[in-house]
Amino acid sequence: MTYFYSIAEMAKEFEITTRTIRFYEDKGLVVPNRSGQRRIYTARDRVRLRLIMRGKRLGFSLDEILEIFDLYDSDPTEVSQLKHFLGKINQRKKQLERQHQDIVDTLSELSRIEAQCTDLLNEKENI
Repeated sequence: MTYFYSIAEMAKEFEITTRTIRFYEDKGLVVPNRSGQRRIYTARDRVRLRLIMRGKRLGFSLDEILEIFDLYDSDPTEVSQLKHFLGKINQRKKQLERQHQDIVDTLSELSRIEAQCTDLLNEKENI
């Protein structure tokens, strides 16, 4: 039995607005069927929306997510999609590692400046 979803059901399930779903539709990420003006989402659309949310949480752009979807649509064996996705994962990990190091360096610098300011304040208060 095939079950269909309304835009309101999809928005509620994924805790996003209907406007967001329409935006994803405009980008070609989901392509619901239509009955007049009403959008009718299938299980495939639901899975794609789940993957969009996961991809965004991992820091991928909507364009990158669409690339992965397009690869799946053109290669049902998923080989090219998986290779491409592994490359994207590797790039994202490297980016996060750089950001992590930047955060560590910034926190260290802030601690150093904080210590200098504290020492200077103590000197000034003890004059």
